[in-house]
Amino acid sequence: MGRIGAPFGVHGWVRVTPWSEDAGALVAHRTWAMRETAVDEWRDVEVLEAKQQTPGIVARFAGVESREAAAALRGREVGLRRDALPPPAENEYFWTDLEGLEVMNRSGVSLGRVAGVAGNGAHPILRVAAEEGAERLIPFVPAYVDRVDMTAGRIEVDWQADY
Repeated sequence: MGRIGAPFGVHGWVRVTPWSEDAGALVAHRTWAMRETAVDEWRDVEVLEAKQQTPGIVARFAGVESREAAAALRGREVGLRRDALPPPAENEYFWTDLEGLEVMNRSGVSLGRVAGVAGNGAHPILRVAAEEGAERLIPFVPAYVDRVDMTAGRIEVDWQADY
């Protein structure tokens, strides 16, 4: 749901850049999950204080009491455990649930599988990895995404293989 940036002050606070539309979603929770890289396991961390501060969030974690300790957390991802989140509304998805889904165009051609979802400020982008090693970037917007079928494990798009 976000990434830790630079230290904030000298008492162990960090800046957090949220990835969700609602920056306050993290602030409301006292336990976050944190990992160093995308291949690392998530571990729970106790949030002593967190508040919104334009343009993001500042937070202080248990056991992080100095600027140096806060700096050591820079670049780590933060999130919430799924059981701490409300279920997504109709036609809304957790980005992680889209990973691995097959992406097919209107002609029935498989374009690959979702390798990840990235935000670019305007809208999410599907990173679709094709078998031949190519990667396609498809905007996750109604103009291009016709249907997400979680049961079938497929996303249907208006996108050609040679785009």
